[in-house]
Amino acid sequence: MQNELNLTATCAFGLEASLKREMISLGLNITSSGDGRVEFCGGFDAIARANLWLRCADRILLKIAEFPAKTFDELFDGVFAISWQDFIPRDSKIIVLGKSVKSKLSSVPSCQSITKKAIVEKLKLKYGIAEHLPETGFEYRIQAALLKDVVTVTIDTTGAALHKRGYRQIASAAPIKETLAAAMIELSYWRKNRILLDPFCGSGTIAIEAALIAKNIAPGLMRNFASENWQFIGREVWATARKNAYLAMDTEYNPKIFASDINPQLIELARENARIAGIDDCIEFAVADIADIKLPGDYGVIITNPPYGERLSDGDAVQTLHTHLGRILPKDTTWSTYVITNDPTFETAFGRRANAKRKLFNGNIKTDYYQFHGPKPVV
Repeated sequence: MQNELNLTATCAFGLEASLKREMISLGLNITSSGDGRVEFCGGFDAIARANLWLRCADRILLKIAEFPAKTFDELFDGVFAISWQDFIPRDSKIIVLGKSVKSKLSSVPSCQSITKKAIVEKLKLKYGIAEHLPETGFEYRIQAALLKDVVTVTIDTTGAALHKRGYRQIASAAPIKETLAAAMIELSYWRKNRILLDPFCGSGTIAIEAALIAKNIAPGLMRNFASENWQFIGREVWATARKNAYLAMDTEYNPKIFASDINPQLIELARENARIAGIDDCIEFAVADIADIKLPGDYGVIITNPPYGERLSDGDAVQTLHTHLGRILPKDTTWSTYVITNDPTFETAFGRRANAKRKLFNGNIKTDYYQFHGPKPVV
């Protein structure tokens, strides 16, 4: 079975290309892609590798069935036909999620109820259980997603979403997700041999993600995953994947990463997050107003998420910050700058037009990722 697994990596809209590049670099076998997802196939090792290493993905789903269903009877029969005993032990805790788009079965709660009933009845039959399943063991989160009357049944291999790396114990107000921060870095021209500066660092997410990339530290090393406890995969697969991830770390490399914020409490929080992530020696944190920032060298890269929305509701204050950001960069600057914001007047306040911009979602906030390309470093 393990050489025929159909898997899906989900992501925020706009990050599909970044996710595909990551997956290609990991040697994962991509089969197709669409809005918010990239599908691939592989063995059990692919599940472990994807969960441990993918920086832009939200979840890794194991696809186990797909069938048409326009009635609840068809939904029940299709789910019941799945060999659930190959995946789920008799004492497992079963949680069923649902989704329905452009389908006759539009009641998600009803679809969830029918799906769980079919799973339970199949397991009771196979395990010879007359009464209720105990559901005292490890958790299995199953989704029955209907799209145009076609049901796709998946099991979530991840557990807590992949942006929860484990290093951010406490976050600032409206923090950027780790997955989006990693994607912003991937979409920039920053490489580990160049200076990186985040002058609005908040709780330090962009700087920390950059340090993890520079030292080739798998983002999932500090956390656990739902499928580590699955009997049909086995702990040996995960143990090997974790061992390989530890061996791949570049413990000797020291990148030049600078992060600052005007709020001293946030800087202390960022330092603590970096310490938990094990890369506090890679980032130079400072309390600083954007108006007082001095660029620490040439041919560096600014990647930043200035305050907006919940973090700063005053529109004039937002534009003032953008103006100060533009002023620290001379017209003939060697620096490249990448800024995510929902302010449509950003370019005016910043003082120049972007070379490119990309639509991204910061949580539920629709934003633009402005890209200002400086010259390449002289070799």
